[in-house]
Amino acid sequence: MAEISEAPPTPTSDTETLRKTRPGLKRLTLTLTVLFSFISGLPFLLKSIEIYRSPLPFREIDNLSAAIESNPLLFPCRFEAVFLNFGRGSLTADALSLSIESHMRKLSDIAFPSCGACDLNSSVSVTLDYGSECVHTSNNVHWKCGSLNELKVDEHLGVYDPQLLDEDLQVLLDDSSGSGTFGKVYTVIVVRMEDSSEVRMAIGKYRHAWIAGSVSEEEAVKKVAEIFVKVFANGGKEEGSISGEFMPVGEDGSIVLSFNLLNADPSNWIYDWDFQDADVNLLSPIIEALKPLADVRVESQVLYHTLKSSFSYWDEPSGSYIFSTKDLPFFVNSNEWHLDTSVAAGGRSKILQYIPSASECPLLLQLPNGEISMTNGFISPTWGSVLIWNPPSCLNDTNVAPHGRYKISHEDLRKIFEVFVGQLRQLFGLKSNGFFGDASGAIQILPSERGFSDWELDVLSRQHTCFNLLQCSTTLGSLSRLVQSLPRMIIKDEIGKQVKFSLEAAKLTLSNVSHGAYDASAVSSRQARSFAEDAFYHPSMMSVSYYSFEHCFAVYSVRSMTLN
Repeated sequence: MAEISEAPPTPTSDTETLRKTRPGLKRLTLTLTVLFSFISGLPFLLKSIEIYRSPLPFREIDNLSAAIESNPLLFPCRFEAVFLNFGRGSLTADALSLSIESHMRKLSDIAFPSCGACDLNSSVSVTLDYGSECVHTSNNVHWKCGSLNELKVDEHLGVYDPQLLDEDLQVLLDDSSGSGTFGKVYTVIVVRMEDSSEVRMAIGKYRHAWIAGSVSEEEAVKKVAEIFVKVFANGGKEEGSISGEFMPVGEDGSIVLSFNLLNADPSNWIYDWDFQDADVNLLSPIIEALKPLADVRVESQVLYHTLKSSFSYWDEPSGSYIFSTKDLPFFVNSNEWHLDTSVAAGGRSKILQYIPSASECPLLLQLPNGEISMTNGFISPTWGSVLIWNPPSCLNDTNVAPHGRYKISHEDLRKIFEVFVGQLRQLFGLKSNGFFGDASGAIQILPSERGFSDWELDVLSRQHTCFNLLQCSTTLGSLSRLVQSLPRMIIKDEIGKQVKFSLEAAKLTLSNVSHGAYDASAVSSRQARSFAEDAFYHPSMMSVSYYSFEHCFAVYSVRSMTLN
């Protein structure tokens, strides 16, 4: 049977499938409608993904940073020197002034002035008191001629009594010397005493110092220059001392002093203290003195079962348990000591009084040179301090009843808080002892009832102002760079206002510094730093939009094409 095959289909011509007429208006209308709908919806698309950014003064921030970081912030200070019992044939007042200024410049070249120090380019006023008349280098002086006879002299020692002389000088010197328009006035009185075999130097608790004894003009000039530069200008800091901001000041310019009484083992003894009385009588003057620097608040608590983490060993010659400075990093048991008394947001400095258990009492701290610490305590910069207090029952080797409850006596509490004040001074970067050593000898520093002398508060005010301005400049600079690097970050109006207020407070601080207003500078610098910190750590600053434009275009374009 023969196979039957189908014939292949004949191909059709392409001309039969081609459009024989031109496209009409229908397709053009459809295309224009889609295009118009996309263009008309584009503003709504951009509005829906718009990021609001309050304008920030970037140029002003850069200018502030350049002004603060280019040169150290120096305060205007006024220096006066008074020479008593120097003969008329000696150097003139103008020559002494030039000589003191020359030595001050040499000392400033050796130790470059730190931020917050005095500007040593100012002239030194010199007064020569001959008893009946005085010779001055300028009319703007605060020394009254013939005041030598009014000073108190200890007839038994043949020298001026430091405490009485300090009070008398405060009365003799004009009261306006402490509140000058162009900086505080610091005075050094040099009294030549030919019958004295030694030279005594002391720094008062106000803004004056004195040198008394058999001293020549050349020696007096060097000593006066060293006191001006090393003590009044730089705060008496020596080489090797810890520098920087010690107290942990909060963003709002507050400091919380958290006092903790730690009973290591309550089964031996339990001690309590009358902290309210100590707060009123001992701490209130200190808090009031530090008010221009920070808002100081005080808290206290008593803890039990607070054994330390470090070990101690029995020392037979001293009859006590010893722990060395190498054990200090392990002394505080941070895992079991609940030292935070509140949730305050300000800077916190912990001040601890540790009472050891009977199994390691008395407990003494051994210094690196092998000697026993006189205060039996130590500090940790930016954290706080610790004082080990051995109870009388331990020192007297008397039997005590288990779980006995005692209260620290008023006299012991006063001695304890004297140590606390010394540790607080160290935390602020000041000396805790009463002497300052320099190339010309030891200088006695008279203590103040408030814990801080007037000239020390001036030093702290200047340094605190400088630290706050540096922090403000650094924070605003970081904020400026962050905002400019993230163009889609939300910047609210509140942040812009805080930046504006911070810049205004910083400019006010610079103006106060130029006029020598120390306390006003400290207050305005705190405000500048506080506003800058509030702006940088604003909650909305963390709301960074990661909704990229490419993602928006992909989502909305697909949706638009789907609808069409």
